[in-house]
Amino acid sequence: MTSQSTPPLRLGTSTYSYWHFTPEKTPIETVLDAAHKLGLHGVEILQRQLANEENDYLQRLKRRAFQLGLSLYNLGIHQDFVWETAEERQQQVDHTVRCIELASRMGIPSIRLNSGGWRKQGSFDELIAAKGWVEPWDGYTKQDGVKWCLDCIDACLPHAERHGVMLLLENHWGLTTFADDMAYLIETVDSPWLKAILDMGNFIFEPDMYAAMQRIAPHVWLAHAKTYFGGGTWYTLDLDYARIFGMLRHAGFDGYVSIEMEGAEDAATAMPKSVAMLHEAWARA
Repeated sequence: MTSQSTPPLRLGTSTYSYWHFTPEKTPIETVLDAAHKLGLHGVEILQRQLANEENDYLQRLKRRAFQLGLSLYNLGIHQDFVWETAEERQQQVDHTVRCIELASRMGIPSIRLNSGGWRKQGSFDELIAAKGWVEPWDGYTKQDGVKWCLDCIDACLPHAERHGVMLLLENHWGLTTFADDMAYLIETVDSPWLKAILDMGNFIFEPDMYAAMQRIAPHVWLAHAKTYFGGGTWYTLDLDYARIFGMLRHAGFDGYVSIEMEGAEDAATAMPKSVAMLHEAWARA
């Protein structure tokens, strides 16, 4: 039970917990119903998991969430700002702006943002083998990628502010594989419309992943709690969730925690376990 001195855990789930990019998509409506039954506060929607982007469908999702007492608090998008040509980078900016507008239409106050990285045409297995870092293309340096990323974020910020949609940069490989690089991007942009998502399972190549999380904690507005029931697809971590929650709360975090159940176990049984485990960890933090 949460004590009077402990703020409530605002626990939700990503729709990713119910769909791991298999050919047949799990409907968003199914995830909303499951989240409601689990007593969660809200749902984070993967843009790729939407059946379509027609307004009627989007508004029906928003209406259903409201009926169930659920917040739609983040739209997880996929983009990459590390591209060689200005035209390619502009395409990524355009996609991001479209997703800002999409989130606004759904009443979603934030989108997940990726930095992008040098990995192109490669598999995630190759990234793991490279321990998270792929060297820049011939003729380019890391700073070229950083500049491209900063410029693209700057181009998106006016749209984010206009629509009231936060840009939340996640430690999702590429230029955000390491906490110092991620913090550099956020602190260099220095905008109230750019903050961070902490993915608890993605600092695996840091010498000390908890120190990395501590470095990012002051910027975090949304946390992804990875769980691995049944074993993870690429790796499984035994995370000290109470320790992570303690870091975040000490840094002033009071936002949503979004479950990303990445294990092989069926979500029908793995998600209730995830919910119970994270509530217990929050109480101990």
